[in-house]
Amino acid sequence: MVIRLMRNRAIPIAIALIVIIATGGVYTLQSQARAGDRSLVVSTTTSLYDTGVLDVIEDEFEAETPIDLYFISVGTGLAISHAQRGDADMILVHAPSKEQTFLEEGYGVCRKIIAYNFFSIVGPADDAAGIAEMEPMAALDALVEKGRAGEIIWVSRGDDSGTHSKEKELWTDAGYDLATLRDEDWYREAGTGMGKTLQIAEEFEAYTLTDMGTYLKYFKDGLVSLEVRVGAGKELINVYSAIAVNSNTNPDANFEDALTFIEFLVSEEGQGTFESYGVDDYGTALFNPAVSLLRDASDPTTAGWIEDTAFFDGSECPSGYRTGGESLYG
Repeated sequence: MVIRLMRNRAIPIAIALIVIIATGGVYTLQSQARAGDRSLVVSTTTSLYDTGVLDVIEDEFEAETPIDLYFISVGTGLAISHAQRGDADMILVHAPSKEQTFLEEGYGVCRKIIAYNFFSIVGPADDAAGIAEMEPMAALDALVEKGRAGEIIWVSRGDDSGTHSKEKELWTDAGYDLATLRDEDWYREAGTGMGKTLQIAEEFEAYTLTDMGTYLKYFKDGLVSLEVRVGAGKELINVYSAIAVNSNTNPDANFEDALTFIEFLVSEEGQGTFESYGVDDYGTALFNPAVSLLRDASDPTTAGWIEDTAFFDGSECPSGYRTGGESLYG
């Protein structure tokens, strides 16, 4: 993993050690999981794991099944890489374009959209860029202008995660060349997870793009004081999906239990957990259930945003990628 925060400065040894330790922990965990009789290794994005919602889901699922869940928590790009290498049985991610490639290259099957929330641009209380309540594209223009004037700093995840993918997409849609931005002093890359990126932005009184689940947890826990400046809307919708590893490509993949876990995630119980998680502590759910929304079109506007953002060929999972899980799409 490349960590690229402050130019012309050495990478802090502590961060490097964290990366090494975390990487070693992943493979220790994975090897332990494979030794069990009924174990399921899930490679997941950090926002689902760090918020704690997967702890609740794990307890509920394991209470009802003989399957032990083991999570590898990394950015979406790495989560997909783990599954491609055969180190995970399924993935929980939030980068539709990468998910489509994962399916098309034969690594994944049985994709189900399970939840959504929104990305937001957060920044310091003084809002030196003056972007409060702007539309996303106008806000990015203002950030570039103020950044080039030396008045603000932007901190990017820079780690090929789902959030980083969304950020790159936003810059492109706003008409900016990312390679050019990366060479400018005001644009910094953390190369780390969402929580750490938020804390780095806090330290430098900078702006960053965040998923709302992680932001709400870190804000409520007093770890950051950054405020939401731009949020919600079609451009910022954040869609989470579950995808099983294709057992035809990887015969060692635990497809049967992956399918069981996906069925749980889209069940009334699983969706209810997303709907209620965080309400007591944060005053709002950190994630919104997506299954009934898409099925019943109870909120046509939001359902349309999800479909436009995360459907492939008019479907969350085209029929050619449903092998073995057709019952999920009845």
